Amino acid sequence: MTAVLTRRGGLSRIRATGSPLHLACLGFVGLVVLAALLAPWLVPHDPNAVDLGDTLAGPSAAHPFGVDAAGRDTFSRLLLGARTSLLGPLGVVAFSTVAGVAVGTAAAWRGGWLDSVLSRSTELVLAFPGMLLAILIISVQGEGLLAPVIALAVAYLPYVGRLTRTLVLAERARPYVSAYRVQGHSALQICLRHVLPNVAPVVLAQSTVNFGYALMDLAGLSFLGLGVPALTPDWGRMVFDGQTAIQHGYPLSAILPCAAVVLTVVAFNVVGERWADRVAGRNR
Repeated sequence: MTAVLTRRGGLSRIRATGSPLHLACLGFVGLVVLAALLAPWLVPHDPNAVDLGDTLAGPSAAHPFGVDAAGRDTFSRLLLGARTSLLGPLGVVAFSTVAGVAVGTAAAWRGGWLDSVLSRSTELVLAFPGMLLAILIISVQGEGLLAPVIALAVAYLPYVGRLTRTLVLAERARPYVSAYRVQGHSALQICLRHVLPNVAPVVLAQSTVNFGYALMDLAGLSFLGLGVPALTPDWGRMVFDGQTAIQHGYPLSAILPCAAVVLTVVAFNVVGERWADRVAGRNR
């Protein structure tokens, strides 16, 4: 994703493609987001209601996806888990994108010592594994969603920052930037009104891909027991809780959230890559 848009490019160049895979992934993403938004009104049962007399029951009319080892309805936890599983990556992507764009733009536009300091700082963060940083912060902060979101946002920031720096450097060399300078526009005005709108589609495409990776990382932390609290419905936590069911020959309560994570990550990656291809003017 190194292509740079011309000033007249922008978001208007992004069009939906006719690829069946892309359309299917886009529809799946929309379905997951819709399920997360409407989950409190769609769940048929209390996701934390324990029924020890009906543990590991298979699919039925009352429980279409069966129940887990604690007698909790798998379908209800899967729906509410979508909300938690998407909220965390959204925080990671939002923070890393905003901060990364600011750092990359400042480094490219100012250059000199500021560029050197910011570039070396991002390289230092890149050398530290994001999951290890998340585990370190969680061990100090305790379980919850905030600590891993902050840790992963810091880990993802350099990727956005380096991409933004490359794009802004290319935009800065274009004739329209010099024209605006001659007209008396300040550097801040040129960046906010003209440069950033041109680089935004590529950055957003990268952020869409990052969303899928952040979802996978947060699910992994929840599986390790380092993410959300135990009673909070979350796909990664559901896979962890489903280990007992697998040992007893009832894998559905673990397979379904695992499949939800895999399919959602793949869908976001396909949508992000297709978006990047369309921005770059390529067709697969």
